[in-house]
Amino acid sequence: MSAGTASPLLASGTGGDGTAPAMPGLNRSWRRGAGRTGGRLVLGILIPLALALGWELAIRSGLAQGRLLPPPSRVLGTLLALAQSGDLRLHVQATLLRVALGFVAGAGAGILVGALTGTLPLARHLLDPSLQALRAVPSLAWVPLFILWLGILETPKVVLIAVGVFFPVYVGVSGAIASVDRKLVEVGRIFRLSRLALARRILLPAVLPGTLVALRTGLGLGFLFVVAAELMGASEGLGYLLVDGQQFGKPDQILAAILAFALLGKLADGLLVLATRPLLRWQDVSRGVL
Repeated sequence: MSAGTASPLLASGTGGDGTAPAMPGLNRSWRRGAGRTGGRLVLGILIPLALALGWELAIRSGLAQGRLLPPPSRVLGTLLALAQSGDLRLHVQATLLRVALGFVAGAGAGILVGALTGTLPLARHLLDPSLQALRAVPSLAWVPLFILWLGILETPKVVLIAVGVFFPVYVGVSGAIASVDRKLVEVGRIFRLSRLALARRILLPAVLPGTLVALRTGLGLGFLFVVAAELMGASEGLGYLLVDGQQFGKPDQILAAILAFALLGKLADGLLVLATRPLLRWQDVSRGVL
């Protein structure tokens, strides 16, 4: 090769100084993805931000009093004061620990019982009617019974949250298994897959999307049930902040606790989606097309 002729590898693969090649296509794809994510975040906060600004302007202009529904600036000030004093961290940690323990216990039990009733007709006919009846019981109806059985410490709170998480996960898993297309199972049998291979290669991918949706629903109900749980003699937690604000007439503290619940719930749901996204990477869905 002559000195005046450039190597094709150098011309297309590396720079003249031996450095790694630039990848403009990859950089453009990354920037496009980041731009779409930023655009979705802006759209997601647009309505709450507009409502907050509208209420703030209405109070500042004298169109509303803001005594029972304080302006957002006052709510944020209360939230900041709680954060600076360290109380917010204490209450958030207590609530998150209860939700995490209840979610793990309830989701685990829901997956196991849902898989049992979804795969065994005898178990479904035996257990499902009673579980469906118990699912209709309001959360607060369990409170006096759990206090009587388990006292007023942490155990009844975690159990109540686990009960709230259990039922949507159970219904989702059982329904997902029962709705697996029979033709898929028959194809697996035609290829003479073992029971383990049939479950791993056909049943698991078929029920995984419904199971993950059920887990997200259960996590949301876990945050709902933690408020009822923290009515059982709690001295810390965001539910306690709600009750304390109601008893002492502090609507700004109530709204600050509600805002903290909303942010924590959205963050937890986002982390769950992010953690389970690799499990659904094989799906070819129509999101963003329709």
